[in-house]
Amino acid sequence: MHSFQTVSDIRIETGGTAKLDHYVEGLCQNKRIAIVTDKGVRSLGLLDAGLAALKDAGYAVFIFDKVVADPPQEIVLKGATAIRKFNAGLIIGFGGGSPMDTAKVIAHLCASDQPIESLYGVGNAKGPTLPLLLIPTTSGTGSEVTNVAIITTGATAKEGIVADSLYADRVLLDAELTFGLPASITASTGIDAMVHAIEAYTSIRQKNPLSDTFALAALRKLRSSIITACEDGNNVEARNDMLMGAMLAGQAFSNAPVAAVHGLAYPLGGFFHVPHGLSNALVLTEVMKYNLPKADHWYGEIARDLGVGQTGSDLIDEMLRIKEETKVPKTLTEVNIPADAIPIMAEDAMKKTRVLMNNAREMTYDAVVDIYEKIL
Repeated sequence: MHSFQTVSDIRIETGGTAKLDHYVEGLCQNKRIAIVTDKGVRSLGLLDAGLAALKDAGYAVFIFDKVVADPPQEIVLKGATAIRKFNAGLIIGFGGGSPMDTAKVIAHLCASDQPIESLYGVGNAKGPTLPLLLIPTTSGTGSEVTNVAIITTGATAKEGIVADSLYADRVLLDAELTFGLPASITASTGIDAMVHAIEAYTSIRQKNPLSDTFALAALRKLRSSIITACEDGNNVEARNDMLMGAMLAGQAFSNAPVAAVHGLAYPLGGFFHVPHGLSNALVLTEVMKYNLPKADHWYGEIARDLGVGQTGSDLIDEMLRIKEETKVPKTLTEVNIPADAIPIMAEDAMKKTRVLMNNAREMTYDAVVDIYEKIL
């Protein structure tokens, strides 16, 4: 038996944020909207046109912009407290994966009496949520269409909340918001989206015909546009394809969950605050090489669909080429991770059973150490 779920209302318009009053119609009964974002996104002015449209339409707006990368639990709780006090009728998550993940959890906390500690894991977040609109400003996480939020729960530990109550009520894809992304962020977030699609296609427990279809469609769009988007950040077609590809990949992995690439990437963010997309890009190809004995047939299917060869090794070569051409860092040394951190990162990676259980080949501690050493 297969199942496939996704956001029921996805709207796509380049420049659509300037008409944000139109995109919130029917979602907010009390005309009070809370926007969850970060200071970086806010300082770029990406919200300005949307804010003006909302205020002109008579909405009261509260902006919570204290989100940081790998959002800590205390910031999520701080946002929920402030937004409850404001009495918001709609939450808008505006930014990359961290603001959108934070917005998902806040929407749940503001309408439910569940303590945040009880939400972690799969299927534990139950009950009502506030209406939620998600607007991505990067083309990577696909968080706008997933039922997953990743929260930092201690000094370095990350926990996932996976529940259908985290799906947004509506999504707006506005490629104009991504025009200003630097090439380095375009590259790492784009490869992050490709990781989502590759891992969904090879996810051993819940892979299904629909997730496969979305994963392949995502990879076609991302592969054909990532280098152009890095070289010409204002290419509308490339930016649209990147945004669509990230969303399609998000729909794929929300149903066929990610695996060991993510498991090995999390400690890079948890211990050294390497951005999530870059962490995935760093470990991707060595994990694929490790998986090859069990995943060659699936990698080969992807390679043939993309027209880059016949075998799993051909797909690995293609991902190495993309990493080379987009100039993402390729070693742990380049992101200031020392060799003596490998054992503690490997121990942490092995605790990520929620994702490791989906991997095509069983992951061992020694294999994790070996992969980290190869990218040192």
